[in-house]
Amino acid sequence: MDGFLSTYVWPAAIMIGQSLLLLVALLIFIAYILLADRKIWAAVQLRRGPNVVGPFGLFQSFADLLKFVVKEPVIPAGANKVLFLLAPLVSVTLALAAWAVVPLNDNWVMANINVGILYVLAISSLEVYGVIMGGWASNSKYPFLSALRSAAQMVSYEVSIGFVIVTVLLCVGSLNLTDIVNSQRDGLGTMMGLPGSFLDWYWLPLFPMFIVFFISALAETNRPPFDLVEAESELVAGFMVEYGSTPYMMFMLGEYAAICLMCALTTILFLGGWLPPVDVWFLNWVPGIIWFVLKASLVFFMFAMVKAFVPRYRYDQLMRLGWKVFLPLSLVMVFIVAITLKLGGWA
Repeated sequence: MDGFLSTYVWPAAIMIGQSLLLLVALLIFIAYILLADRKIWAAVQLRRGPNVVGPFGLFQSFADLLKFVVKEPVIPAGANKVLFLLAPLVSVTLALAAWAVVPLNDNWVMANINVGILYVLAISSLEVYGVIMGGWASNSKYPFLSALRSAAQMVSYEVSIGFVIVTVLLCVGSLNLTDIVNSQRDGLGTMMGLPGSFLDWYWLPLFPMFIVFFISALAETNRPPFDLVEAESELVAGFMVEYGSTPYMMFMLGEYAAICLMCALTTILFLGGWLPPVDVWFLNWVPGIIWFVLKASLVFFMFAMVKAFVPRYRYDQLMRLGWKVFLPLSLVMVFIVAITLKLGGWA
C-alpha cells in the first residue's frame, strides 16, 4: 500500500496541485493583461480607460467575469447545440494546455520534455479547430466565413513561425525550451569579450527573424492590425457573433491565453527567458521569474501599442505579407543561419 501511495498517489497529487497553481496564476495574470490592454489603448487616445471598479480600476476584469458568468447563455435555434457549446471549451482548453511545457524559471516547468517546442506548435495548431467549430455550429454565414478566414490566416502564419523557430533551433541544437534559454548565456557579446548580457540573446543575431516572429504572432492570435477575423465592416463581429455570456468569455479567455503564450515564446526564443539583462551580482539576486514576467509584459506592451496606432490590413494584404514576404524571407534566413553555423564551426 505504501508503495502504491509513493509511486502513484503522491506524484499525481503533486502534479494536480502544480497544475492548479499554474492555472490560477495564469488566469490572474490574464485578467490584468486584459486590463493593461484597455488602459494602454485608452492612454494612446488620451482617455482614462477602466477606472471605477476598485482602486484605479484594478478589479474591472473580475467584474466583467461576474457579469459574463451570471448572464443567461443564448443558443440560436438553428445551431448545432453540442458543437456550439463544445467549441469555446476546446478553444480555451487547448490554449491553457500549451503552458504545460513553458519554463517560467530554471526548473520551474510542469513538463520539461525534450520536444517542448514541438508540443507548443502542435497545440497551437489545434486551436483553429475551436474557431472552425464555433463558426460552423452557429448556422450563420457571417460566423462561418469568419471561421474560414481564421483557419487560412492561422495556417499561413504558422508556416512563418515554424521557419523562425527552425533558425533558433539551429543555433541551440535542442528542442527543449529550457535548453533554448540556457544557450543564451553566451553569444555575440561574450565573443567580443563582454560579460554575459542582453547582447548574447538571439534577438540580435537573428533580428530579422525576431521581427518576423513578432508580426506573425500578431496574425496568429488575430491581434490588430490583423484582426480580419473580427472585421466589423464586413463580418459583423466574426465567428463569435452568435455567442454571449460564458461561452463568449471562454473564447476571449482562450484568445488572451494564446497571446500570453506568444509573449512567453518570444521571451524564451529571443529575449533570454529568465536571464537578467546583465550578468552582475545585484541583478542575479532578482528571481528569474521576475525577469521572465517583466520581459513577457514588455512584449505584450508592444502588442498593445501596435493595436493602438497601426490601421487594419485588407485580407489580400495580410495573405500577401505571409506568403510572398515572410515565407521567402524565413526560408532564406534558415539557409543563411545553417551556412554560417557550418562555416563558422559552430554547428
